[in-house]
Amino acid sequence: MQWKALAIALLIEGGASQGTSVVSPTPWVPVPSAIPPMLRFQCSQLVIERLDPLVSPGSVPSPHLHQIVGGNSFNATMNPATHDLVKASTCTTCTFTEDFSNYWTAVMYFRARNGTYKRVPQRPNLGLTGNGGVTVYYIPPHDRNVNVTAFKPGFRMLVGDAASNKPGQDPKVCHRCMPKEGENSNLNCAAPDTQSFPKEPCAGGIRSVLTFPTCWDGVNTDTPDHKSHVAYPTSGNTDSAPDAGTCPDTHPVKIPQVMLETIWDTTQFNDKELWPEDGSQPFAWSTNDKHGYTQHGDYVFGWKDDSLQRAMDARCTGDVCSVLSSQKVEDSVKCTLDQTVNDDVDGWVAAIPGQMPMA
Repeated sequence: MQWKALAIALLIEGGASQGTSVVSPTPWVPVPSAIPPMLRFQCSQLVIERLDPLVSPGSVPSPHLHQIVGGNSFNATMNPATHDLVKASTCTTCTFTEDFSNYWTAVMYFRARNGTYKRVPQRPNLGLTGNGGVTVYYIPPHDRNVNVTAFKPGFRMLVGDAASNKPGQDPKVCHRCMPKEGENSNLNCAAPDTQSFPKEPCAGGIRSVLTFPTCWDGVNTDTPDHKSHVAYPTSGNTDSAPDAGTCPDTHPVKIPQVMLETIWDTTQFNDKELWPEDGSQPFAWSTNDKHGYTQHGDYVFGWKDDSLQRAMDARCTGDVCSVLSSQKVEDSVKCTLDQTVNDDVDGWVAAIPGQMPMA
């Protein structure tokens, strides 16, 4: 997103913290005339856990490991008929205190020459602070005269495919090899970004991008595949069209574009002497995928009352919004959960949790 790259370039110096030290976040400073409105905020780590209430509800453990952020009512089941994220949560790891949604993705691992694995740590994105986690975006159409409908209670969706062994069909699910400082100027998931893992060391780590559909059928808050009730525009998108593109007749309702960015701090593994002797890239997703095709994102809506609709109508930008309440980063990082499945997610391990060692 070229406008996002411009906005990042305008961050106040010192706001682009690369660590996870807990300090007050520096405001993200866009140029109102050049940058369209969008929420962009930090959700710190809630737990790293082998649970998946969307795809494998009730399974303990689920097939592979996830990193989870958001409200602390996350659990193995989360039945939409009975589980109210707002009422069941007592805290959230996200900047806005009205957001008790849960967001989760696969976890990146480094494979050493001796065949052991180490989880790659996460760090906050440019201009944000916190404990690892995810940068969450909610992007309305750039044209302020075009309405967008916020999600309804019980809404869920999935992007990406945890079982894929080839490049996927979902637009804008990709990896970016980050520069040592700042941001690249190319659109998200346009060249040189790739669906596969970068083949060379990345000076600023690897950023994974997950971009959800922006059209809804207006009826179903979920479907068995967690995808069929939403769709991407038939033409245009939030990058290229002020109205965010044309929704298909089957999915006529425009919804905010949810986008998740995770910065994986691969820099401690940049010495190619640590990489496989054949020179191949050493990273894998927690699905045991060494190609990079199985990164995926799950979303369970949990905003309080009509707070998200108010933020979209107000066209708030960054992590400050006059119609929402924010919490200090020191408070958000206190919101954590203990693991349900006792996996070692910090040390060197013989295999990625739940997986067989790779050949």
